[in-house]
Amino acid sequence: MLPEKVEVTLDKSNLVTVKGPKGTLFQKVDADISVNIEGKDISLTRPTEQKRHKALHGLYRSLIANMVEGVSNGYKKEIELVGVGYKATNQGNLLELSLGFSHAIFFNLPSELKLTTITEKGKNPTIVLEGIDKQLIGQVSAKLRSFRKVEPYKGKGVRFVGEIVRRKAGKTSAKK
Repeated sequence: MLPEKVEVTLDKSNLVTVKGPKGTLFQKVDADISVNIEGKDISLTRPTEQKRHKALHGLYRSLIANMVEGVSNGYKKEIELVGVGYKATNQGNLLELSLGFSHAIFFNLPSELKLTTITEKGKNPTIVLEGIDKQLIGQVSAKLRSFRKVEPYKGKGVRFVGEIVRRKAGKTSAKK
């Protein structure tokens, strides 16, 4: 079932276009999978029960569902920087990160994403990514996280808000 104000069209070359209040997304569907649009319902059918066709069926079903969700509601990811002296500032879509290295990291985000940085006293700096493409937000947030992965002893690094980090005990002194 499609939400209100969302329109889905199918091209002859199996290109699905989803238009909504937040924008437009495109996805090319494999030739083996047939897409049927009837009113507010979208259905995908596979020709056989082969493992490949089952995998493609599930893949394109979830990609189209994510596109519909993105153009109607959008996606949002929050990333926090945990560590003494870690900072994040932005000018438009240029993100400047200070993560304890000898130099600042400058990262230019794609124009499809909206970037905000939040710095409050007593709290960790937070980066908020918003956009309509779930795959793009996930890819950019994974890249940001790769700049300083969370280490298991002190829990310092770049992590998603609400992410649980398994901590290790560390060394214990053997002097007695």
